[in-house]
Amino acid sequence: MNDHRDHRAGLRTQREEIDDARLPVSGAFPDWLSGDLIGNGPGQFEAGDTELRHWFDPFAMLRRFRIDDGEVRYANRFVRSRDYAYARERGGVRTPFPGTPPDRPVWTRLRQVLDGTFPDNPVIGVQRFGDEYAAVTESPTALTFDPDTLETTGRIDLTAGLDCDLTLAHVHYDPDAEEFLNLGVSYGRDTVYTLFKRPKDGGTPTALTRLRFDEAPYIHSFAVTDRHVVVTVNAYGLDTARLLRGAVTEETFLDAFRPLSAPLRFVVLDRSTGERVATASAPPAFVYHHANAFERDGEIVVDLVAFDDERAVTGLALSNLRSDEPDLPRGDLCRYAVPLSGGEAERETLHRGPVEFPVINYRAVNGEPHRYVYLAETDGASSLPTDITKVDVETGTVRRWRESGTHPGEPLFVPAPDGDDEDDGVLLSVVLDPEADRSRLVCLDAGTLDEVGRAELPHRLPFGFHGQFYGLSTPGRSMA
Repeated sequence: MNDHRDHRAGLRTQREEIDDARLPVSGAFPDWLSGDLIGNGPGQFEAGDTELRHWFDPFAMLRRFRIDDGEVRYANRFVRSRDYAYARERGGVRTPFPGTPPDRPVWTRLRQVLDGTFPDNPVIGVQRFGDEYAAVTESPTALTFDPDTLETTGRIDLTAGLDCDLTLAHVHYDPDAEEFLNLGVSYGRDTVYTLFKRPKDGGTPTALTRLRFDEAPYIHSFAVTDRHVVVTVNAYGLDTARLLRGAVTEETFLDAFRPLSAPLRFVVLDRSTGERVATASAPPAFVYHHANAFERDGEIVVDLVAFDDERAVTGLALSNLRSDEPDLPRGDLCRYAVPLSGGEAERETLHRGPVEFPVINYRAVNGEPHRYVYLAETDGASSLPTDITKVDVETGTVRRWRESGTHPGEPLFVPAPDGDDEDDGVLLSVVLDPEADRSRLVCLDAGTLDEVGRAELPHRLPFGFHGQFYGLSTPGRSMA
């Protein structure tokens, strides 16, 4: 059995749920920092006796840190999805997960394919619709929850009013227009991505345009500027025929993932009308997350984390991540110059990885020129990050925060209310300490990466994915 004194502690189930606990704090969280950091990520890695196979499969666990007047209160709770309930009551996998097939009769699996049944296990992130908070993933369904208790309260059909099968978990928010921008996905004879906008209260969406593809490229996120939307179309995606056969053969999304016969493409759309402005291509690469994009002298600059190939997906099998010598893909922070006249996009490596979870001061510079990108960086000996890294994309200067033997999560930027500079604020990160079998919330000065405070949790949290900070100074979103 894996010892908890290594990175694999972040890939093990934590069943304990805490309603509300005051955490011991050392140092000091800033007086101005007031609000809720709500994160999402894996909590349980098994369904009965079935070991889930891929990092995107485990059951979602919300974690909430309520910060006020230097005090930190903590709660965590599993999202009560139908997938989670089935696993608890019947000890099995209800729907086809990315890497784990449902352990159900073949006729049930066939019906799920014909009906377009997707998992409702929302393990990727959180989103707010007006006064409602929801856990989300790449699914047609979001599950709402109470931010005080984290109890699951209801369901939202994210595809209502749209001609699509599911929507992306990474959503952009425009505070001026008070609306979200997102993509819906339809799989069929053609694969169609629908760009749409939705009022911030979660009202009726408006489709702006539909992008059709002969093959089935996988798109995880996208970028926006003041005038444009940049859809980064990966050179990797799905063999849809193999995925359909999976109802009989028990092959999964992971098994069907493959290189496509197309390069990496940047499709530039008019943000108001959805009209296609340009398409530019680059050598094959795979992208999960964008840092930012902005317009400059007839081109759009896009900063993102790029991987070389499909191992960015297939390499996240839990058997690999938990191995003594994991074969991990390396993501680099890269800049693409995308000409608005179309043609070829030029690539520049800004920081060599492995890095992931790129974050900026979203409220201040999203869609505009930026100077700083914050990342979770891995030293190569672990499956999980070992550093929080700040890259100055203008000078190339790099700062790092590291605590030996620990694994920091996504560095979420929270701006200071009266900050003048782009990096005036703090970073909040949930840090796993395998030796102590505990996690902690660490607060860093975003300018210097000096630690200013920490709050110790009463238990270990599995390594999470994405979160948002909701406070008076950040009423919208803190990341894409």
